[in-house]
Amino acid sequence: MSIPSAFTVYLYGAGSSAIPQYLSKRQIFVDLLSGLTVALALVPEAVAFSFVAGVAPLVGLYAAFIVGLITALIGGRPGMISGATGALAVVMVSLVSQHGVDYLFATVVLMGIIQLIAGLLRWGKFIRMVPHPVMLGFVNGLAIVIGLAQLEQFHAVSDTGEKSWISGTELMITLVLVGLTMGIIWLMPRLIKLIPAPLAAIALVSGAVIMFNLDVTRVGDLASLSGGFPTFQIPYVPFSLETLIIILPYALILSSIGLIESLLTLNLVGEMTEQRGGASQECVAQGAANLATGFLGGMGGCAMIGQSMINVKSGGRTRIAGIAAALFLLVIILFASSLIEQIPVASLVGVMFMVVIGTFAWSSLKTLFKVPKSDALVIIIVTIVTVIADLAIAVIVGVILSALVYAWNAAKQISASKRPSIREEGALVYEIRGPLFFGSIAGFRELFQIEDDPKVIVIDFASSRVVDQSALQAIEDIAHKYNEAGKTVKLRHLTRDCHKLLRRSGQLLIDSDDDPDYEIAADYDVQLGVFGKAEG
Repeated sequence: MSIPSAFTVYLYGAGSSAIPQYLSKRQIFVDLLSGLTVALALVPEAVAFSFVAGVAPLVGLYAAFIVGLITALIGGRPGMISGATGALAVVMVSLVSQHGVDYLFATVVLMGIIQLIAGLLRWGKFIRMVPHPVMLGFVNGLAIVIGLAQLEQFHAVSDTGEKSWISGTELMITLVLVGLTMGIIWLMPRLIKLIPAPLAAIALVSGAVIMFNLDVTRVGDLASLSGGFPTFQIPYVPFSLETLIIILPYALILSSIGLIESLLTLNLVGEMTEQRGGASQECVAQGAANLATGFLGGMGGCAMIGQSMINVKSGGRTRIAGIAAALFLLVIILFASSLIEQIPVASLVGVMFMVVIGTFAWSSLKTLFKVPKSDALVIIIVTIVTVIADLAIAVIVGVILSALVYAWNAAKQISASKRPSIREEGALVYEIRGPLFFGSIAGFRELFQIEDDPKVIVIDFASSRVVDQSALQAIEDIAHKYNEAGKTVKLRHLTRDCHKLLRRSGQLLIDSDDDPDYEIAADYDVQLGVFGKAEG
């Protein structure tokens, strides 16, 4: 592979389905503009999440810069944007209020270490266990959360600190600016595709506000963005067991929420950009980013689905977009804060509302009436829990519900057919179908007619699979009942997995020669406790 193509693979990500031989100038230009758009949208988000966490705005801005830059450089999915998020901020607020910001920095460092360990152990692959209905619920719930978060911008804060809804002329102007921004974003791609529509909308609406000196809330009204380059500092906390006891629970919760949100965003962006893989690499990137930001005065972060959607829909496809967004944000902090502070918040709200419309899986509303009721229930529950609680709890609830539904459906598949044995005269064969596990053992026990069966019984598992210890115990219970009735039970066509489980259960088992294609049978005489080759 030539050096240019290797560099292109790095920029697009090794999991991309179609990687051009060389990176075009047009794509570089689109990525840079997309990065600028994302940087502008990151500013009010970072400031708002700083307020939620109870820290200074620069703490959120530094996190957006550091986490965004490192994950863009080494993350598992080019196109993803990371930074300070509300899901993490709501967890941080109690820690900051009780122990101070230095304890937050120490927690973020430990959070990064935990995420690094998860990535090195390749735990990211377990995101595959999240079913599609949970993904739909996550996407819909997060879209609603993003939309509700924008309503905060319609509040005014009095001198006494009390919040109230804006009204009158200010409300009308704000709604017009939001609608104008959304209209430009909708119309722009039909006219010019080279310039990202959100960037054009922000520029045009900001120009109109500045030109006519409209009295609306601007970014500078939220907080001052001016600051210096982040500096390295060790969190000023006691290095003791007591400190660890304080920060460890928060670090575990933050690392879990951060990885779940990042990996689900990774899957969502992967579906849009036709990329795959990279889950464990993303865990490593998130861990390295949070480890660094904890030492550089940032509040930590994870992947941001809203900004990621802005980037992807603006044409950002390579690592250049994420790197540019982080660097533009740093430039804003160092040099351009006074200019960016003139941007009306209404234009950024309009951008985020378009993100909400684009993120919400509208097709899932029709899907609810087509999929099984259990899947529809999972979608609805995950959506609701995401809105009223948080993402991590919603995903855990969704996975548990999906697992219970699967177990219930699998339990109903156990069945058996009876036929005379062609190998042993007078013997009866039970051909078991369906998985045998803890959920199906009750149905398994009901299959047998112990009193009416002949002296020799063969239980054939060619169309079944013994899954767990509960299944083994159920088999032993059935065998014991036949033995008490003076009858013999033989187990046939057990897989190698079943042999392993039987070996673990303490049964005597010789080195099996069973054919995995079931061309050779093996009988297990329960009375003797040994396996033997069946003839024929």
